[in-house]
Formats: sequence, C-alpha cells, structure tokens
Amino acid sequence: MTGGEVAGILVAVFWAILVSFLAVVLVRLAQTLRATTKLVADVTEQAVPLLVDASATVRSAQTQLDRVDAIASDVQEVTSNASALSSTVASTFGGPLVKVAAFGYGVRKALGRDGEDAPRGSARRTVIVGRTVPSSRRRKQKG
Repeated sequence: MTGGEVAGILVAVFWAILVSFLAVVLVRLAQTLRATTKLVADVTEQAVPLLVDASATVRSAQTQLDRVDAIASDVQEVTSNASALSSTVASTFGGPLVKVAAFGYGVRKALGRDGEDAPRGSARRTVIVGRTVPSSRRRKQKG
C-alpha cells in the first residue's frame, strides 16, 4: 500500500464517521420536530376552550361593571338629594330654632335675676360633690 491509498482509506473512514454522525443528528432533529408538532397541536386544542372561557368571563365582568356603574350613579344621585334635603332642613328649621333658643335663654336670664342690683360675683358659689366652696374670685379678694 502506498501513501496515497492509506490517505484515501483514512479520508473514506472519516467521511463514513461524519455521515453517520450527521444521520444521527438528523434522526434526533426529526424526533424533536415531531414532538414539537404534537405539543403545538395539544396546546392549540386546549387553548381554544380556554380562550372561549376567558371571553365569557370578560363579558360577565363587563356586565357586572355596568351594574356597579349604575349603582354608583344611583348612590351619587341619592347623596346629592340627601345633601339638598339637609340644606333645606337646616335653612328651614335652623333660623327659627336659633331664635327660639335665644329667646329661651333671654327668658331664663330675665327670670333668674333677684331684682337687686347686687354684683353677681359676690353671691356666686360653686357646688362640688355635695358641698359648696367659695368661688375663685372670692379667694383672690381675701388673699
């Protein structure tokens, strides 16, 4: 055997190994593509019902939001009506009640006086837990 024949045999062996390696790679790639195709088919098969359910859920949520919006607008209307009613009641009864209270206070003050012109501070006493003590003005005058 000459050197050229040995080189030719070596090149043929390397080509055989390379082709075998490429064949194994192509077989595994084909298996991976088949598994991927099956996975995509399964995901598509399961995704369609999920999308239908999600669409129904979104529609239901939109219906509920519409109801909540209607309730909120009704509550806002009731609040404005209550505010208007409150201001109406305050303006209707507030003025006369203040006048009646002022009149009652004036009557109590007028009936509460003895008619004497004695200063109020000297006769004033403070009641604490069943006993009387001199007022603070009287203490200051003594001390």
